[in-house]
Order: sequence, then structure tokens, then C-alpha cells
Amino acid sequence: MRQPERLAGQASRPGPDGPASASPVPLASPAPLTSPAPLASPSAAAGSASAVGRAPAVPGILTAGQLHATARAIAADQQADGSIGWPDGHVDAWNHVECAMALSACGMRREARRAYAWLADAQQPDGSWPVQTADGLAGERTTESNHAAYCAVGVWHELLGTGDEDFAARMWPVVRAGVEFAIGLQAPRGEIIWRRHEDGMPDNYALLTGSSSMYHSLRCAIALAERLAQPQPHWELAAALLGHAVACHGEAFADKSRFSMDWYYPVLAGPVRGMAAERLLKSGWDTFVVPGLGVRCVSDEPWVTAAETCELAIALAAIGHQDEAFELFEQIQFLRADDGSYWTGWQFANGKHFPDERSTWTAAAVILAADVLAAEALASAELASGTAAAPGAQSGSMARGSMAGEAPACTGAAAIFRDAAAGPGVWRPANPAACGCPPAGEDRSDSVPGPLQDA
Repeated sequence: MRQPERLAGQASRPGPDGPASASPVPLASPAPLTSPAPLASPSAAAGSASAVGRAPAVPGILTAGQLHATARAIAADQQADGSIGWPDGHVDAWNHVECAMALSACGMRREARRAYAWLADAQQPDGSWPVQTADGLAGERTTESNHAAYCAVGVWHELLGTGDEDFAARMWPVVRAGVEFAIGLQAPRGEIIWRRHEDGMPDNYALLTGSSSMYHSLRCAIALAERLAQPQPHWELAAALLGHAVACHGEAFADKSRFSMDWYYPVLAGPVRGMAAERLLKSGWDTFVVPGLGVRCVSDEPWVTAAETCELAIALAAIGHQDEAFELFEQIQFLRADDGSYWTGWQFANGKHFPDERSTWTAAAVILAADVLAAEALASAELASGTAAAPGAQSGSMARGSMAGEAPACTGAAAIFRDAAAGPGVWRPANPAACGCPPAGEDRSDSVPGPLQDA
């Protein structure tokens, strides 16, 4: 998970406030959702640079060639050890995995496998990853739960996209250790404490965005375990506890509500879907969405960011709001640079890029959103032609596959966010004594109190 607070403080420099946001287009009502051997060294990883497979294509917005250029911009920042870091050179496992997923989605198999090999090499005995400094040494000695868990999303994404079960089997011990580190920080109510200090002591609070992300990680880890015939029933319980905490117990998390990620991540990662997701996204739309520009990183700064905009687009697509998802994705293309990389954000009061950087994880978010939207465009085109049904496609959505230009194309992993959706059981407490909710035998999504439901 990115840490926008690293940048938000810098954004609070003197300057006029941004223009008042006009009212956005209301969200339309969507259709109902359907419901190990050692790793090879980086030099021995399979595939060849840039030439293996085709990148996604989003008709009318980005061609496969343009998305290949974005992937090449990520690969250009990959270090000799396989790591992919921030513009300042530091590496954290969450953003590194996101970049590996983006490289794989664009067919750059060798670079993606080098990234996963780095994960295996850099993992600590307890299953966590330290933040690595630019010189390859461990920097911050605290280790974050969401960083450890996110490897599961990357490996499941790679298996869905490539069908390579041998790779998944080799990475299984890495995934298992990472997930066990994360759930070792789970509180009885279900939330997961965000980090463990160098002395081994856990911190004293959880983060809503991080716990939401870990719900997605657990769903992917469970799917991977089942695929590899390595069932982990205690992960199912951990996911049930965590999903309920995210969906029903906003009081379990530190108040980071000025950050847009705390607004949309419960939807993006799966715990909040259906009508609760509708209410949640509508509640923050005016606060965070700047018409024509994208999504604010924080509510109190005139600053939109490409990654947050792309992630909201993924969340919207997951609940059937394809039109709004495409619109946001198209809007953020003004941050695209000539080489295919993306500026992290735009300070629209001052009219300047902020921060003055083009980050790998921003480019990765663009590619992952493109893959999701390409799948939506392909389904819409098939529906329009009568060749297939489009699960989750909303009535009246744009048949983008029929637009002039390149036909839509997506990977086999494009549904990884949509498929993370929690079922109605998320409203039923897995541990009523710990969370204070009365046991219930039915869907309580409209009756369970909590900040997300009251929206």
C-alpha cells in the first residue's frame, strides 16, 4: 500500500486553494453483481524483455503499444537485483508487487519473474519484508502487515495470467510466510495492526486502507491455496473476521479519512460491495473527485493523483459503474509523459506536477486499471454483438469494443479485483463476543451500524 502521507505534508505548502469542485455526474445504478523448488535467479528467469505476450488495449484511450511503453518505463527503473522502487530509490514490497503485476500484464515475463525472485530473496525469516534503501540495505526496521500479505495478490495474478502452476508452487512458501506474518497481527475483533516494530512489538492501531488491502490478499491467498491443494482453513476465518471489521467497524481503525484511499479501498478490495458500496462511493464523491481532473489524494489539498484515480476506476468497474470508470481513466491521461511513464500527480491550484517525479507504482496502477477496463470493454463489445453475456455490465454502458481503433484486449487476470467481493456473510460477525455485534443469520447490510453503512 502506498503511503500518501509521505507526500501530503509536502503538498501543504503556501498557495491558494484550488477552485471549488462542480457537482459530479451522479453514479448510475449498476446491474446486480454476479455473485517448492528454489526460485530461479533473475538472470535465469523465463521469457524475453517486452516481447512475450500482448499488453492490454483500452479502445479510444490507450493502445497496446502505448501500454507497452508504460511497462518499459517501469522496467527501466528495475535494479540489477530485480527490485523496483520509488523515485528516491527505496523499495517496499507492496509497490514492488504492484509493478511486477503490471509488467506481467504487458507480457514482460522476464522482468516480472526477476521481481518475484527478489521477493523470495529479500523476505525475512518471519515472512515480512523490510523497506530497502537505495543502496540495497534494509532501511526502516519496522515491517508492515499489508506489505507482507500483498505477495499473495501478485502470485495469484501471475498464475491467472500465465497458467504457470510451477511458478506458483515455487512461490507458495513465500506467500504462506507473508500471510502468516500478517494474520499474526490480527486483533480479536478482526482488524490487522499495520506494523511490527524492530523489537518485535506490534503497533497499537490498524489502518482501514491497509486492512482492506489485506482482505484482498487473503482472498487471493485462499484461492491459491485451494489451487495448489494446500488448504488453510484458518485463513478463511481470518478473512471473515477482517472483512466484517472493515465493513462494519470503522471505529477499529485510525482516522485517516482525509485520504481518498480510506474512502474507496473497502470497495476496491472487496469487503464492501452491493448497495453499501453504492452509498460509500456516493458519500465521498464530491469530496474527492475533481471533475475533469481525477481524484484527490487528500481532501484538503488541491492535488489529484493518477494512482488514486486509477484505483477508483477499478473500484467503480468492480461494482458495475463502467461509464464512470472509463471517464476517470480517460481524464487522468494528461499526466502521461512522452516515454509512457506517468507523473505522480498534479497540483491544480499552482498548475504544476506534484511531486516532481514519475513513479513506477503510478505507471503500474495505470496498467492494472487498463487491464480491468479492457476486460469491461471486451465484455461490452461481446454483449453488443450478441456473442456473450457481460457479467456486471451496466445498462447503457459504452460499447467501447465497437469504437474505431484497436480492439480491446485483456489478460486472464483482469477479474482479480471484481472476484474479491465479499458475500452477504461479511455482515455476520465471525466473533460476536469480540466485535460486539449480535449474532445474526441473515444479510444485515442495511441494519449493522457503522461509518461505512451510515454513508
